[in-house]
Amino acid sequence: MRAVVVGAGAVGARAARQLLAHPEIERLVVVDTDAGRAEAVVESLGSAAETSPWFDLDEPDAIDVVILATPGDHRVLAEQALMRGAHVVSVAEALTTVEPLLELHDVAQKRGRSLVVGAGFTPGLSCVLARHGAAGFDGVQEIHVARVGTGGPACARQHHDCLGRSALDWRDGRWLHAAAGSGRELCWFPEPVGGRDCYRAGLADAVVLVPAFPGVERVTVRVAASRRDRLTVRLPLLRKPHAEGLLGALRVEVRGRRGRVPDVVVLGALDRPALAAGAVAAVAAGWAVDGRLARTGAGGLAALVPEPLAFLQELARRGVRAAAFDGAAEVGR
Repeated sequence: MRAVVVGAGAVGARAARQLLAHPEIERLVVVDTDAGRAEAVVESLGSAAETSPWFDLDEPDAIDVVILATPGDHRVLAEQALMRGAHVVSVAEALTTVEPLLELHDVAQKRGRSLVVGAGFTPGLSCVLARHGAAGFDGVQEIHVARVGTGGPACARQHHDCLGRSALDWRDGRWLHAAAGSGRELCWFPEPVGGRDCYRAGLADAVVLVPAFPGVERVTVRVAASRRDRLTVRLPLLRKPHAEGLLGALRVEVRGRRGRVPDVVVLGALDRPALAAGAVAAVAAGWAVDGRLARTGAGGLAALVPEPLAFLQELARRGVRAAAFDGAAEVGR
């Protein structure tokens, strides 16, 4: 496998390290607008990796997969990689970045390649958990995603920006725009994170989950935020972001039917988001090259991963573990 990682930040560096675990990795190139940062990542990875300017890579067929872990717009880079004949994995989480990527479905399909959209902490791990949680249901009615924490500085800035953007909910067969910071809900995450107040934000989970679950009635996504976070969303970040982010958590609630009986499954994960996102992106890249994804074209992991349990087991071998809520839950909501 010949792979390129675009972006040498917290997530990109972790994705590059995780790619080295693939048994057939032949070449790993790390690209970043900051050449010094890319060189530092390559030096930490050893002789198995190298750095190169994006347009100085070899002939088109020398690339099998490209992971996009850089902030900002991914569409142009994704289209360039697809035209070079490479699979593409994007860790983007913002609606403004994910929606243009989904528009490249026909381009990816025509090239016979997969464009994995939202392959990070959320969307990404949240999509795989939703697909796994839906196993055994005769029909999925609702999916609700909530998260705590950010990855590196670029992720923290994007998270801050998303808190100030309107959210997109799916309800009863149509899209509804909801005000940023609305819909306060107390969500419970794996310990030691526990309960956090979560709010709507401009994240992209819904737009990649809805196509993967035909007939689903409601899909929402929320992020944990403090009062200060909500009051300062229109201002630049007041504190310098942590270099790699602190402990984060993820909660995915799936509601559906088993026969005529309503049921609910709640799954969660606890990890530093940058570490988890890097592992998810690397495993998705490996599955794309190995032909283990469900189809070509663009889509989220809920639509592209045919064996969510096997995907989660691979993540567990890399140290990213999921858990199921074991207790009583009200299902008549």
